[in-house]
Amino acid sequence: MDQTDKIAARMRGSTQDLELAAHGLRRNPTPAEKTLWQALRNRQLAGLKFRRQHPLGPFILDFCCPARMLVVEVDGAAHDAQADYDDARTERLQAYGYQVLRFRNQEVLSDLPSVLERIVRVASERSPSPPLPRLGEGQGVRAFERGQGVRAFERGEGVRAFERGGEGRTWA
Repeated sequence: MDQTDKIAARMRGSTQDLELAAHGLRRNPTPAEKTLWQALRNRQLAGLKFRRQHPLGPFILDFCCPARMLVVEVDGAAHDAQADYDDARTERLQAYGYQVLRFRNQEVLSDLPSVLERIVRVASERSPSPPLPRLGEGQGVRAFERGQGVRAFERGEGVRAFERGGEGRTWA
């Protein structure tokens, strides 16, 4: 499998072109994105796991914390001319349960502590995706709901979790 195939195969709901564009954006961050990434990477901010230039459906998100369904966008001057697009994009992400925070490049570069404080505050207000309950064996069939459309049920032979789209995995 070549590098292009690896990139394209990792995210459901996005295209190969979008995956390659995200890869390119990760390699060439703006100064503000680079500054914010240095503060977010490796769970440095309140233990939160962030991804940068993260493809999600038809979008590439500047920064995403999937566990808290939190998106952080860093906007430069180009976003002044596309406010309607940004608003529609934010509405669509909110419809799927994501909260979107937007910061201007200058705000990130000149007042990073305030930006980080706001990210932590908003993330702490959002509850993390609940883990699946620990299941025992041989107790009949029990069904459990987990956020984002993931369902699990137990039977004597193990647990099978079904994600959106009917894909599943069995644990013994």
